[in-house]
Amino acid sequence: MSGSRREFASYIPWRFYLLLGLIALSVLGLVTRVIYLVVFEKPFLQQQSNERVLRKIITPVFRGMILDRNHFPLAVSTKVFTIWFNPQTFSPDTKSLHKLSSLLKLSPSSIKKLSQTYKIKNREFGYLQRGVSPQLANKVKLLAIPGLYAMETSRRYYPEAEVAAHLVGFTNIDDKGQEGLELAYNQWLSGSSGKKWVIKDPLGRIIEDVDHTAERPGNDLILSIDRRIQYMAYRELLSGIFTNEASAGSVIVLDVETGEVLAMVNYPSFNPNNRGKLIPSHFRNRAITDTFEPGSTIKAFSIASAFETGQFNADSVIDTAPGYMRVDRNIVRDGKNNGEMTIAQILQISSNVGVTKIVLNSSADQLYNLLHKVGFGEITGIGFPGEEGGSLQKPKGAFTLATLGFGYGLAVTPLQLARAYSVLANGGIKKPVTLLKVNQAPQGELVMKKKVADEMLQLLEAVLNKGGTGTAARIPGYRIAGKTGTAKLVGEQGYQKHRYESSFVGIAPLSHPRVIVAVVIHDPQGKQYYGGPVAGPIFKNVMQETLRILDVPHDS
Repeated sequence: MSGSRREFASYIPWRFYLLLGLIALSVLGLVTRVIYLVVFEKPFLQQQSNERVLRKIITPVFRGMILDRNHFPLAVSTKVFTIWFNPQTFSPDTKSLHKLSSLLKLSPSSIKKLSQTYKIKNREFGYLQRGVSPQLANKVKLLAIPGLYAMETSRRYYPEAEVAAHLVGFTNIDDKGQEGLELAYNQWLSGSSGKKWVIKDPLGRIIEDVDHTAERPGNDLILSIDRRIQYMAYRELLSGIFTNEASAGSVIVLDVETGEVLAMVNYPSFNPNNRGKLIPSHFRNRAITDTFEPGSTIKAFSIASAFETGQFNADSVIDTAPGYMRVDRNIVRDGKNNGEMTIAQILQISSNVGVTKIVLNSSADQLYNLLHKVGFGEITGIGFPGEEGGSLQKPKGAFTLATLGFGYGLAVTPLQLARAYSVLANGGIKKPVTLLKVNQAPQGELVMKKKVADEMLQLLEAVLNKGGTGTAARIPGYRIAGKTGTAKLVGEQGYQKHRYESSFVGIAPLSHPRVIVAVVIHDPQGKQYYGGPVAGPIFKNVMQETLRILDVPHDS
């Protein structure tokens, strides 16, 4: 028996041992590779595995609404759908492709080209159309094309369209604020989408939920705007623009006590719901972003500045004869020789010569400091994108002081002008202005003597009386304090002939100031160009309707 074993062993060929060795080396190599992959390559392999089976699903969230002070919606999000496809599995037959093409108004060739482009780039996602209505999305779903999907999203809708466009602004296709308050409060309104990680099989079916982050809805934004006043102000502005053949204009309605903006309208405007016809130059909220020389509306503060020195009062007499005067090398003129007048009369007829003589009796710093304290030359801090602070510089000579006194040589926004007049209405207290609804009136700061502010209101009332420049702004049953303004427009070659900025700003009712309305009309080309006949009637209609809407009683 042992002999047979020795004989069998002697016949085992060398090839057997070679094969056995190769097998052993292969096993050793496999074991080594497994250990290497498990120990050293685990993070990489886990990542590759996740990329193939782990998917992130975004849960859309609605943007917060923008509401007026009475909770009427000015901006809301509506449900729409995004039609998208997976280029790797998108495979419509000819009939389905043509139906899809008809529904989305896209040519079959463009759909094929887009699919091939994404497929070559090895992408798994591509847009076909965004902002699709639910009805159209359902029709697309019924085609049951492999790799074609409809994802729920939202789109912004603006019920007031052109009326509130400059204030509210608009969002882009990704629902991010681009203009106005949509931009200023984008983070507040946006919220955050929910995120869910899931494991999918090769056919795209969800096998297991791995992780989930809950969505956070956007916050609503409640404005100080009253959409009834906003609509009415826009209507009256349009009427005034067309009547006077003007190119642009703004109207601001301000609550005296709270500093809330009840209305802010501009022309030209735009419809944020019609994205295909938007003109960028119409996006500007001119009441906040555009500046102009205010002309005679500044005279109220020029005279208030003189009153604060104690050198003048309403009955002080100034000789304006012969209707013009030389200041340095320049001439300041009135329309005619008005002779001797009280300061009350000077403001009533808006005498440039009279105001010049008044301001030249004080230091240059006296008028500059008061204009700065009431808010000219600085932004209001209302928080609106692109707000301009205007310009206000210290006068460097007698003539620049004189021109500053009757509203030239400085640049203001309509909002700054309205806020400055609120100082007079509030007994010398400057309060912050706001586009957001407030629950309590702010304290403010005293920037003018109360006696002076109250006296100026009495003088400004005379502007609307017979013989004054603002008779077109009178409202039956209410006492109004206001001032007209007419300033030449500046061009490349200096002040232009027959081109003006016409304005009126007023306060009502005088017995208990509640509302300020400021009207600015740019470049009227009709029969009239003075602030009284151009801006006065617009002021009258806006103020009268505002007092009615707010149920403000007549002056007692």
